[in-house]
Amino acid sequence: MFLFIFSCKTDNRQEADTTSIKVDISVENLDQELFACKSVSEVQSFLNKHSYLSTVYFADSQVDTAQLAAHLFQILQNPGLQNFRSQIDSIIGDRNLSIVNPLKDAFKQIKHYYPGFKAPEIKFIITGFTGSDLYISDSLIIVGLDYFGGPKALYRPDVFDYQLRKYQKEYIVPSIVFFMSNKYNRVNATDPTLLSEIVGYGKAYEFVKQVIPTAPDSLILGYSQENLRRTYNSQQDIWAFFITNKLLYERNELKKQKFIGERPFTTEIGNQVPGGIARWIGWRIVSEYMKENPDVTLTELMQKDNAAEILQASGYKGQKDEEE
Repeated sequence: MFLFIFSCKTDNRQEADTTSIKVDISVENLDQELFACKSVSEVQSFLNKHSYLSTVYFADSQVDTAQLAAHLFQILQNPGLQNFRSQIDSIIGDRNLSIVNPLKDAFKQIKHYYPGFKAPEIKFIITGFTGSDLYISDSLIIVGLDYFGGPKALYRPDVFDYQLRKYQKEYIVPSIVFFMSNKYNRVNATDPTLLSEIVGYGKAYEFVKQVIPTAPDSLILGYSQENLRRTYNSQQDIWAFFITNKLLYERNELKKQKFIGERPFTTEIGNQVPGGIARWIGWRIVSEYMKENPDVTLTELMQKDNAAEILQASGYKGQKDEEE
């Protein structure tokens, strides 16, 4: 998965020196404790012990809270789920190597920019898709590993085919860091324009890239390498579409969602243009802004909420990097 996106795109981002920064992380494998339960009452005791699971991780579950313990115990006894769990363990591999250590490195980078940062606790769990894929707060991260088995897994989450790409283990860390950027990403609540929203997305993507410089753009955006290459090479036409149709200052939510929301394609522009294309444009604007203003730090960028000023200072007009 860790491939160069395309050779023509330059990247001058470098990791901050975090050798002197210490981050302590608490990690708990809840799936081991859950799968050790031998009765409904033991599952209920597990839920009572970890009461936060019912209020945050299972909050959107279709299972009634009163029936949750019975439901979980029933699926725990299913040989198919037991085989699935073994397969997930094999696919994920050493959780420290594949998830915890990369997260710790990312947390050190965040602490470099935000010294008051405290690492949240990390919990791993497998529930046969009863819970959510990820729960993320300032103090707690819950990873539903069953969602991230990838194309070889016995079972896949019940989402659209074009969304399945992001449900692989390589996406876990970038996805977590993306959501964590919300805490630092200042947006102008009085500006409902498409430009304001996509610059907000662009700042979030840039946050991930600065915190995890080695993460390929494909993992940050959820685009395939081919879609990224094609989009990058077609960006002048895509930008012209936005300008010609006066979309940057669009305020209508339904119209904005056509270009921001998750879709297989942005058919309004073309069947080869991936969904959420406006978010990618937002990142291009922010990326060019940072390139044109090298003295601006990540913390300063995240505090800047004037999207029009960022666009103007970026000089972005749909050009590729090598043309500048």
